[in-house]
Amino acid sequence: MTTSPIRLALTLAASLAIIPAAFAATPTKTGKTDKGNVLTDAKGMTLYTFEKDSEGKSACNGPCATNWPVLKAEASDAAGEGYTVIARDDGSKQWAYKGKPLYTFTKDQKPGDVTGDGFLNGAWHLAMP
Repeated sequence: MTTSPIRLALTLAASLAIIPAAFAATPTKTGKTDKGNVLTDAKGMTLYTFEKDSEGKSACNGPCATNWPVLKAEASDAAGEGYTVIARDDGSKQWAYKGKPLYTFTKDQKPGDVTGDGFLNGAWHLAMP
């Protein structure tokens, strides 16, 4: 039984289309803190979520985003494994995990710091894996 060149090409194209999704790296890591395991950025800095955000929409803009820098996503980044890319009010892209936009905190000085947990009357929370 011979396979037609078109069928072979389509099978190969479909196989290659699956590979990037299967091997796409997640935008976060997991780090250890005094409060347990948390999601971190590539530098190991703790990530947070904000109660005032709605599903897939950041409420932290302007001065808020200066103190709580967003986990930036590139236009070419793709969603996967619980992660999505959301559009911010300024048109930039931000990573979200399970629908919650992710941020770091400027007062955290080193990996493992969790000084933002509970900030603003409990509105900020550690992003948990």
